[in-house]
Amino acid sequence: FHLLLSLPIKINSFVHCSIIPNPMYHYFAIFKPFGMLSQFTSEGAHKTLADLNFKFPIDVYPVGRLDADSEGIILLTNDKRVNSKLLEPANKHQRKYIIQLEGEVTNEALSLLEKGVKLNDKGTIYETLPAKATIVEPPELPERNPPVRFRKSIPTSWIELTIHEGKNRQIRKMTAAIGFPTLRLVRVSIEDLKLDKMENGIVQEISKSVFYSQLKL
Repeated sequence: FHLLLSLPIKINSFVHCSIIPNPMYHYFAIFKPFGMLSQFTSEGAHKTLADLNFKFPIDVYPVGRLDADSEGIILLTNDKRVNSKLLEPANKHQRKYIIQLEGEVTNEALSLLEKGVKLNDKGTIYETLPAKATIVEPPELPERNPPVRFRKSIPTSWIELTIHEGKNRQIRKMTAAIGFPTLRLVRVSIEDLKLDKMENGIVQEISKSVFYSQLKL
């Protein structure tokens, strides 16, 4: 009698101990369109990541961000280790951007970007880290909606800029500081990780091994 009473307790205990959930990590890269916020929660009239034509796992969140006026690659995952590995300033992961500037940019101006410029971040003056800047031909990019507004009497330039930090609106402040305001800003890669093709709202799922390897985590 006592044996029969104890049996269900032992069985339940065994079953409970044997179910040890393994975390299921997901890794995504998306091309964020112009005007979309780098978040799932709504804010004003802006579209958000929730408006993408893709059903993400409920625990996935963006790692880093692009402001609403910027486009390009954003990473999403539920692997919390990525956040500190990728965003910690000491790690200095490189981000590459294609930028349309107002005016005909000069090599002297690009040299200033490469050496570092002094910027104001909410009252704190700091100097940007050394960067790499080159003039490039107009790239093939998704159409922007709405299109870039520029003055017909003033030419535009395209540059490729690689930096190792990401303060608030840093690139726009950098190009304004050298006299060439940013008209369009597109992030094309983070370290070696880039999208197979750049299309507005495209979502690409990536394996953990490739994600970690290409981001050099």
